[in-house]
Amino acid sequence: MTKRIMCFGDSLTWGWNPIESGIPIERYSKEKRWTGILASELGPEFEVLEEGLSGRTTNLDDPTDPRLNGANYLPSALASHLPLDLVVLMLGTNDTKSYFHRSPFEIAAAVSTLIGQIAYSAGGVGTVYPAPKVLLIAPPPLAAMPTPWFSELFRGGREKIIELAKHYRNLARFLQIAFLDAGEIMSTDGMDGIHFSEGNNLALGQAVARLVGSEILP
Repeated sequence: MTKRIMCFGDSLTWGWNPIESGIPIERYSKEKRWTGILASELGPEFEVLEEGLSGRTTNLDDPTDPRLNGANYLPSALASHLPLDLVVLMLGTNDTKSYFHRSPFEIAAAVSTLIGQIAYSAGGVGTVYPAPKVLLIAPPPLAAMPTPWFSELFRGGREKIIELAKHYRNLARFLQIAFLDAGEIMSTDGMDGIHFSEGNNLALGQAVARLVGSEILP
């Protein structure tokens, strides 16, 4: 039976192809996005479903766009895609934006609410399906940003994301779920300092595939 994986995240999951000026951008083609590489590496016995939205937060209402609260959308996404064997959750970068004033621990606590939503997703809407497993990914630290707007928008974000990985690891241990620190296998090499290069996508997709295929859904 095909094993189904939903990847829930922000622009890093959507496939933002960075440029030095910041915007306007295009999306990496499917085979170059880390989710597409994950699917290719795992093979035909797996189905990878993409739920990436640029700017998505964990559970915050962004004053610039009402669509971006991840906790508001995740329950619907889960119910839409059941049955699911695994949800890969990579969020937190946008929570470090300067106008949110969130600490790394507060971001991790917010992620725990999303993990709880996944845990309580069993049954969906009138179905018999169990809740999926969870893989929590800590995003890699931000890099130098040539665009002044991005630099101010994410002021202090690099330091927060470095610390965030520690809290995500501790949370995963506490909840007994799988964890991957993307910062241990890659840096953020996209030219805007926020998003992934093709090499970053390849490294992350392959790393997630190894973890999923050998330990989570062998």
